[in-house]
Amino acid sequence: MALITDTMPVGLIIRKQPGVTRWVKWIWRPVALIPGAGPAEWRELRRDGDVVDYHAATMNLMVFSSDTDSYRVTLNARVPSIYVVMKDAESPVNDCPWTPKLITANAYEGQGYNESGEGLVELVPMPVPMIAWLRDFVETHHVEEEFIKRRRDKKRVDLVEDGKGDIRIRQTSDVFRAPRNSSGRLN
Repeated sequence: MALITDTMPVGLIIRKQPGVTRWVKWIWRPVALIPGAGPAEWRELRRDGDVVDYHAATMNLMVFSSDTDSYRVTLNARVPSIYVVMKDAESPVNDCPWTPKLITANAYEGQGYNESGEGLVELVPMPVPMIAWLRDFVETHHVEEEFIKRRRDKKRVDLVEDGKGDIRIRQTSDVFRAPRNSSGRLN
């Protein structure tokens, strides 16, 4: 079966707000997505006092027919969300220490990035049009895989004597026994 893909441009909204401690001056985090957004690079969308929302980037969300099982996990979450992966910025824009690297609807891939500890990984709730688009893709391309129970070989395993050690060395008992000294007492 051929791999089928689909792509949607998605705008990433990053919020800058004051930190709550004296050690962290600003908090930067992805807060929203714009499905079908046009190109943008750190365009200011809204300002409310010290809180600023930026349309930081527009990235392509790619979905693959081979990953529909993972998309089903994403869609069945209490709040269907997209994983946003950000890496350390080499040249910060607007003093933001992060650069958007990837967005994914694949729950398994997102969890892998989350467990790696590299960069910043955040879940951002999907807008309703994205949920509908992803659900349509899954319904069209998902193929249920039949569960096949593994069966044991007919080989007899009770004939093997594990733990006897090297067959060239004569031993009358298990090599994992407690060691004894020459008088026969336990060491």
